[in-house]
Amino acid sequence: MHSPEAEADRLPETPAVSRAYAWLVFALSFGLLLSDHMSRQVLSAVFPSLKMEWGLSDTQMGALSGIVALMVGLLTIPLSLLADRWGRVRSMTLMATVWSVATLGCALSANFGEMFAARLVVGVGEAAYGSVGTAVVLALFPRHQRASLSGALMAGGAFGAVLGMALGGYIAARVGWRWSFGAIALFGLILVVIYRTTVTERRLRPAQDVQRAAVAQPPARRTLTFRFVLKALFSTPSFVCVCVGSGLQLFIMGAVVAWMPSYLNRYYGMAIVSAGVTAAVFVLIGGVGMTVCGVLTDRLSRHRPACTWRMAIAYSLTCCALLGVALRLPAGRLQMVLMGAGALFMGGTAGPAGAMVAGLIPASIHATAFATLALANNLLGLAPGPVVLGVLADRIGLLGALQVIPFVALAAALVFALGERHSTRAPGQGAPRARAEQRRTDA
Repeated sequence: MHSPEAEADRLPETPAVSRAYAWLVFALSFGLLLSDHMSRQVLSAVFPSLKMEWGLSDTQMGALSGIVALMVGLLTIPLSLLADRWGRVRSMTLMATVWSVATLGCALSANFGEMFAARLVVGVGEAAYGSVGTAVVLALFPRHQRASLSGALMAGGAFGAVLGMALGGYIAARVGWRWSFGAIALFGLILVVIYRTTVTERRLRPAQDVQRAAVAQPPARRTLTFRFVLKALFSTPSFVCVCVGSGLQLFIMGAVVAWMPSYLNRYYGMAIVSAGVTAAVFVLIGGVGMTVCGVLTDRLSRHRPACTWRMAIAYSLTCCALLGVALRLPAGRLQMVLMGAGALFMGGTAGPAGAMVAGLIPASIHATAFATLALANNLLGLAPGPVVLGVLADRIGLLGALQVIPFVALAAALVFALGERHSTRAPGQGAPRARAEQRRTDA
């Protein structure tokens, strides 16, 4: 009888590709991840220009930002499954090509409708890159490096957002907002060419073959039914709580990242380029926070697994307190300092959430589990965050809307607390129901 714990234990410690090639794949995958989020967040830097040129409402601008995350959330699972069958390298190349060409389409848009359609296609291209790219990278490194690499890839999204907003604002201020989209599209297309000529399915196949041999189960038993996957995931209450809590916390990040340039432009009187650069600093702080909070969680929970849940709760509460106080202060240095401190914890739960998912769900369906987590992050957080804040801003003003947003972190903390209560085993030991279902499937 095959058990998921045994499967996890037999995963290879040493990868089947050279260390140099593994790091090359990581660097190129990280570069495409930067392109992914630069294409997504460059829009925030040119919000003031679009509002002035096209007369858009805050709701319309929020929709342009949120539609990308919405498509990512809706398509991440089906496109990840297709990538596993069709080939991950080919899929990543196609996805990067799609979002880069669509970003070029944004530069050529003549009105809100055309821009919305182009942004929708950007979301389609970006939908599965996170899960597929992570799967490609982690297969090339030993187990003891995978947590660090996962945190780096998660933070890479924030760094890409920083570059997108900063570079987009700089270019828009000098040659116009259309060139902002065009330059970032060109960057993505150049990386596609380099990636496609350097990374191939053939060169990655040794690592994939080693993983299959490590699991050491007959081919018939490696086939997981859709029914089993659903039961393994959603019959585990703690897993559901992780997904919901993570999505709620990232609601704050999605809203603040999208609207920070506009806030600085309206309430601090900053020019477009200055607002974009300053907002990029806050996003950079958020990316650093993802990495730091993940490392801190690993250190404190190494011998106390339950601490992972408590760290996630602490990050949410700290974010709520810092941003809640900051946004009720008058514009000035103290407000900026406290907002920066709050930004450090906006994405702090990303690392703990990933660790909890890995511990709660059998290794045989980790890819689907992480795709489900990404779905929750987008549908509950990154997609509705900018839209909801935009709707509120049209009614109570941008400042009033921002003052409400931090309280979502209280809901995230509550959900994480419920997840800890329902968790019957510490992270790393697997979910009892999922293990039982796995055994019935294998039998």
